[in-house]
Amino acid sequence: MIVRMSKVEMVGAKGLLQDVLALLREMSIFQIEPEVVGFIEEGREEDVRSFMPNEKDTFERLFLENLRQKIVELFSYLPKKPVRTSYIEPRSIVDTVTKTIERHIVAAKELFEKRDNLGKEKKDLDQYAVFLGALASLVDSTKETPDLDFIGLTIREPDMVEHLREAISRITDWKFELLTETAEDGTLVGLITVEKDLSEKVKKSLSDEHVPELIFPAAFSALSFSEKSAYVKKRSSEVSMELSRTDMELSRFAQRWVPIYESVREWIDDRLSLLRATAATFETRMCFFINGWMPTADVDKLRKRIAESFGANVMLVEKEMREQDLERVPIILKNPPYFKPFELFTGLLPLPAYTSYDPTPFIGIFFPVFFGMILGDAGYGLLLVIVSLVLMKKMRGQVLVQNGAKILMVASLYSIFFGILFGEFFGDLPERLFHVKPLCIERREGVVPMIFFALAVGVAHILLGLLLGVIAGFRKKEKKEAIYKLLSIVIILCLIVVLASFFNIFPTVLARPVIIAILVLTPLLFFTGGLLAPLELLKSIGNIISYVRIMAIGLTSVLLAFVANNLGGATGDVVTGVAVAVLIHLLNIILGVFSPTIHSLRLHYVEFFSKFIEHGGRRFEPLKK
Repeated sequence: MIVRMSKVEMVGAKGLLQDVLALLREMSIFQIEPEVVGFIEEGREEDVRSFMPNEKDTFERLFLENLRQKIVELFSYLPKKPVRTSYIEPRSIVDTVTKTIERHIVAAKELFEKRDNLGKEKKDLDQYAVFLGALASLVDSTKETPDLDFIGLTIREPDMVEHLREAISRITDWKFELLTETAEDGTLVGLITVEKDLSEKVKKSLSDEHVPELIFPAAFSALSFSEKSAYVKKRSSEVSMELSRTDMELSRFAQRWVPIYESVREWIDDRLSLLRATAATFETRMCFFINGWMPTADVDKLRKRIAESFGANVMLVEKEMREQDLERVPIILKNPPYFKPFELFTGLLPLPAYTSYDPTPFIGIFFPVFFGMILGDAGYGLLLVIVSLVLMKKMRGQVLVQNGAKILMVASLYSIFFGILFGEFFGDLPERLFHVKPLCIERREGVVPMIFFALAVGVAHILLGLLLGVIAGFRKKEKKEAIYKLLSIVIILCLIVVLASFFNIFPTVLARPVIIAILVLTPLLFFTGGLLAPLELLKSIGNIISYVRIMAIGLTSVLLAFVANNLGGATGDVVTGVAVAVLIHLLNIILGVFSPTIHSLRLHYVEFFSKFIEHGGRRFEPLKK
């Protein structure tokens, strides 16, 4: 449900403003409205002005914002590890921190950059080590002499080897050798041995063929291949040791200073929140004004706290909520424990307007029903109940997972219920093994009745949505919209009567007067809903037809379960048959979780909620620590 909100104004002596804001922040039940319109009586707007901070407050705000920015910069250079809590009073060390922060930033930055450079060098050395390791055997088979040049390269595709061989032969007149080897990471590397005077031509040919040459850094490019390998191993060991030392220095630095700076940052955030809240208040020559919103249920509690803390020096006035205020009222959604997990789905939608409805209870009621109707297998439902219980037990600290598991639990229980009605337990196993017939209907053979059942559900759901839209229209004093939706309900019911009479469900004698009623009511649609009103009516009828997906998707699950059981029985081997059946059933269960969820939500979001829910609300954001 949408929590009822109150429009509130607080007035008091200017010297008490900071204390009042501190109280509001402590209670975390009041959202400040930075606009004076709608709170101050018309004609008095000029007597009230935005609170003008003095020079001291302005300087403090700028100082704290700058200090906070520096602390954030310092943290960006330090490892993100849990640190101990500092028990030092942060306000007492702000001046000290101001003097040390620049020096600490420089020191942390130097260590960070050193570690970053060492990390890059280590990565490069590891890459060179892979290539040199692969080339070692090739180099060993070739004698290194001053008149020969060795060119290392990586080859993208094995098919390119012969192409390269031919291209280089044309340049060198076959005065070269190309050997290849596969590196540890699977990369194909090659070593070209060629006379030094032909080396540049070969390298240009490699460049033309877009074959990357293995180019070594200047530090060891002049060394022989055997010397290169030894150098890389030695330097890699040195870099690893240096990295460890740097990491230890950064870790020690963070352990010592981060708790202190974190404590100061938290204090700064609290202080800045008060200063920013001050900027959203208003004043006259003698008084301050704080305008805003809060839950109606908390008004008396706040009034009591103000009286206890400030006596008659501060007053709280509950202002009349006007029609133009309704678009600005912040939204709080509050639901009982059963519906609370379904706010997971509500969060996927924009917040409803204050005068609209909270979608959560409707999802909580209808989503599990639709899910159960679609899946409709007691065996699948039982397995999903077990999965949800395991998730709730193993993932206690994960709110998102807990809510999802609770929703799955309820939806799975409905799947068990409908599975009993449909006689489905891992497909048609009850009938195969025990000749148990469905209590209600066998979906695989009762397609037409299931279509009518799904359409009946759609009619009920859409008509409920339109009825809620009628109520919402009258609440918002939009009588034309309300009457249009009421007419839509009547016409849809009339159309159902006409169709039912064709199938001899209702007496055919009713068809003629009902058709006349439809013809009479249709012009009223134009008057209440505009020129596009008939199209909107057709859209509602189309929405009803969309509920056939309940039958269609459910039938797909039934057929896949039937296939699983048939294939399992057709293998001729018990073990193989069970394995095949289990695999297909598992696939069906996975599909049976996602598909009913997606389509059930779609029926709510697109077909149902469009009839009565108005979005556009803003989230309640109280002043808090």
